[in-house]
Amino acid sequence: MKIYNDFNLKKKHKGSIVLIGNFDGVHLGHRKLFDLANKYKKKFDLNIGVLTFEPMPKMFFNKMIKNFRISSFEQKKILLKKLGVDFIINKKFNYKFSKIKSLDFIKKIIYKKLISKFIFVSNNFRFGNKREGDVQQLVNYESQFGYKIVKSEPLKIKSRVVSSTLIRNFLEKGFLKKANTLLKRNWCIVGKVEKGRQIGKKIGFPTCNIDIKDYVLAKPGVYVVRVYKKNQNSYFKGIANLGYRPTFNQKKLLLEVHLFNFSGNLYNKYLSVEFVRFIRNEKKFKNTKQLKKQIKSDLLIAKKY
Repeated sequence: MKIYNDFNLKKKHKGSIVLIGNFDGVHLGHRKLFDLANKYKKKFDLNIGVLTFEPMPKMFFNKMIKNFRISSFEQKKILLKKLGVDFIINKKFNYKFSKIKSLDFIKKIIYKKLISKFIFVSNNFRFGNKREGDVQQLVNYESQFGYKIVKSEPLKIKSRVVSSTLIRNFLEKGFLKKANTLLKRNWCIVGKVEKGRQIGKKIGFPTCNIDIKDYVLAKPGVYVVRVYKKNQNSYFKGIANLGYRPTFNQKKLLLEVHLFNFSGNLYNKYLSVEFVRFIRNEKKFKNTKQLKKQIKSDLLIAKKY
């Protein structure tokens, strides 16, 4: 799968099917869209491309949003490749790009650069300076610029539209099972193990400390997890605390992972942490003795999975 950082495509990727969006989490709703795109791919013998943006526009415009994304770009690449995508245009979203007029986006990028045959967008897709462009504008210029807009009806489960916003909401409220169902996999954070204060080790439960960067902040608490080392298919079972470690008066948001039946040094290694089940809320204990007692209780639950 080819990754572009601009609109200068190879000849074989011009005139393709292009899906435009953030595709954060690559959830069931997105998969429905890609299923349809693959039918067009087979029928018209075309490549499938994705136009996405980094940083995500919402995070670019609102600097106060720190923890937002469901999946990193690296995770997104892997998931999209599995859905039959042939190339990704990962366009840097900056002030200059945000000022492009919607008609210029259609004429100079879609028509002249991408030469797209089919463009797949969601019904609420907006683009151009101050979000002036919408799906109707794209439809209005179809015949003039030689593309066809394809809109897929949003996927609904129990009368609710499956969206990245809904999944973030589920994660933030601790409804992990619901979020994982809509993702069709376990939600996962990928991060590098950092050296911490080694408090866990001192109380008998050594942990891998991972900065969650700009991932969405799921409900702070204790989780059953599965942990994969980079480029490995087998996993370690474990337990994790996501939050601020109130017992030790910490303020930095951190993911602490304790692996079962593991010994070794994982500092500076990248781990993929899959969240399997939410066990309990994060809480402050009076002392380490109470904390150790609770951890032992949590471990009994976690080891059942």
